[in-house]
Amino acid sequence: MDLVPALHEPLQQPLKSVLGPATAKVMAEHLGLRTVGDLLHHYPRRYEERGQLTHLADLPMDEHVTVVAQVADARLHTFASARAPRGKGQRLEVTITDGSGRLQLVFFGNGVHKPHKELLPGTRAMFAGKVSVFNRRLQLAHPAYELLRGDSEDPAESVETWAGALIPIYPATAKLESWKIGKALQTVLPTAQEAADPLPESLRRGRGLVPLPEALLKIHRPHTKADIEDARARLKWDEAFVLQVALARRRHADAQLPAVPRTPSPDGLLTAFDARLPFTLTEGQQRVSREIFEDLATEHPMHRLLQGEVGSGKTMVALRAMLAVVDAGGQAAMLAPTEVLAQQHHRSIVEMMGELAEGGMLGGAEQGTKVVLLTGSMGAAARRQALLDLTTGEAGIVIGTHALIEDKVQFHDLGLVVVDEQHRFGVEQRDALRGKGKQPPHLLVMTATPIPRTVAMTVFGDLETSVLDQLPAGRSPIASHVVPAADKPHFLSRAWERVREEVGNGHQAYVVCPRIGDEEDDPKKAGKKKSSEAPGSPEDAAEKRPPLAVLDVADQLAKGPLKGLRVEVLHGRMHPDDKDAVMRRFAAGETDVLVATTVIEVGVNVPNATVMVIMDADRFGVSQLHQLRGRVGRGSAPGLCLLVSEMPEASAARQRLNAVAATLDGFELSRIDLEQRREGDVLGQAQSGARTSLRMLAVIEDEEIIAEAREEAAAVVAKDPELTHLPALRTALDALLDEEREQYLEKG
Repeated sequence: MDLVPALHEPLQQPLKSVLGPATAKVMAEHLGLRTVGDLLHHYPRRYEERGQLTHLADLPMDEHVTVVAQVADARLHTFASARAPRGKGQRLEVTITDGSGRLQLVFFGNGVHKPHKELLPGTRAMFAGKVSVFNRRLQLAHPAYELLRGDSEDPAESVETWAGALIPIYPATAKLESWKIGKALQTVLPTAQEAADPLPESLRRGRGLVPLPEALLKIHRPHTKADIEDARARLKWDEAFVLQVALARRRHADAQLPAVPRTPSPDGLLTAFDARLPFTLTEGQQRVSREIFEDLATEHPMHRLLQGEVGSGKTMVALRAMLAVVDAGGQAAMLAPTEVLAQQHHRSIVEMMGELAEGGMLGGAEQGTKVVLLTGSMGAAARRQALLDLTTGEAGIVIGTHALIEDKVQFHDLGLVVVDEQHRFGVEQRDALRGKGKQPPHLLVMTATPIPRTVAMTVFGDLETSVLDQLPAGRSPIASHVVPAADKPHFLSRAWERVREEVGNGHQAYVVCPRIGDEEDDPKKAGKKKSSEAPGSPEDAAEKRPPLAVLDVADQLAKGPLKGLRVEVLHGRMHPDDKDAVMRRFAAGETDVLVATTVIEVGVNVPNATVMVIMDADRFGVSQLHQLRGRVGRGSAPGLCLLVSEMPEASAARQRLNAVAATLDGFELSRIDLEQRREGDVLGQAQSGARTSLRMLAVIEDEEIIAEAREEAAAVVAKDPELTHLPALRTALDALLDEEREQYLEKG
């Protein structure tokens, strides 16, 4: 279900009863639209002005687009073809223009006859298809099209009948073009009058917002640009407000829960740990620790998000919080997304604590506790012992993967749950762990992906936020450079020379690839993949491109540019023991170059690694590249990150890489990342597979609306937590918080 205002009848009508079963089926399968209300809230992506043409130079590669353009010329080619009847095939090439740029359309075989008759020079039409490159030129292969003509023989078929001066262009798919969605909306638009308004009347009037039925009418059939602005302003408020009410109710409910206050004893484990630290905590670490300790001392569960730059010392802050809880007689659990990361955390925490991590053991400190690891691949005996230590309370700290969530795992007194890299966990997993306390445990969520303030208010609106923005003393700067492998192959050769130089100076290197490579062993998959690629696509054409898979790259490097160096591989499909052994050898300096997938993205800490080469860097997201880069420069020697790409200089992908190379500010990069991803997974739908619930609201641009909606929502919920006096808002909330969303909103 999507973020839609109250779905009273007739907005709840299934589309099949209005549009017919065939159209309704396509809408449900390809756009997730099932009711009249769903369709009314499928807003236009943009508007084309009648008589104006789409700017073709800005079209995104490999995306389904709709453009308004004019036919410049059309040519029919005949060629020899064994498959075609009488041995001759036909290809129609149509060039369309926006007055400056050009785009080629290609039709083949039996599909050439209709467009050959209709797409005559001078004709204007809407064209829909996927943008690709062939022979270095942009093209749409076999696009769907709809002629723009006022004198259509069948007025029902003409776009003119439902589009005024502004033609709405809808998010569409190959199976359902924008103009077909427009015609379907024409049918259901009268029912917009029945839409129940979720905004309290005083709020709507106070902010000068138009009523909901008027906003829906204006968004789909605007007469002027002012109509669009009115509608957008109103619909953005709906989305921001309903979402913030959901979060405000979650905060209100959490504030009612009981929790055991956890105050560290003055001369206990935490004091002993601080005394053995060889360095001083940064001001940021001290400030955030104070915020956490104040929360832990209260009678309601802490719900805090700790975000900080890569390497800002979040683990140290989390460890001190865990020690404070152990001091107060409780236990702490740290949940890590991968076995590699869980083992890494366990190793580094035991190392930092020294004899304090050997409670109850010979040589262990008096105030010490036991720190245990629990992962799915542990041997039966070690696992039995770890489970026993947790049940008896012998182990104060446990670090593990989702194996911690299993029914068999029982705690003596769970007081704090620390979730590392929270975006990797489904909410059910977190809740299962939280349910293991006698009372709800305190919760600390950590992320190294910096989150802009508005996203924090939207995604983590029920968590208090702490930010670590200082790097500890001794961290070295990281230089980042884009290596244009296609334009300048010698730059790539120089990259491998730099790796050899770093290894020659006693350091180590990472090489990161987007793929493992052994999936190619399956001939079915390999055959499928080849046939689906368009001839002449960038992926196909670049003969010089380095292989993109870990296994291939490692093999090539060991035989070629890095011959003689100790090269090993690490990827997610390896046996956990093998992964751990590889990481231990790399950490011990027994391996020179580690060729890996993004399994090393978070938490891996090898201070001696100074250089990272990311192959096909354009395949990774901005935040992911920033995360990966944070694995180098962790010691006293400066770090170097080389972003290898075959994409052309002018492409959006290269501009994205240039942005990453230009700044080490994760918050700045997270804004860029978000703008590019169109906040598609703001509510965690990346995990749930649902489409974005934010249609109008742009979490970067609409910071003011989100902040104001948060205040308004808090006031409404404080006055009427059950929303008894606001039935339309309650209905809108139910539409947002159907079961799936309820879980994904429950971040704490």
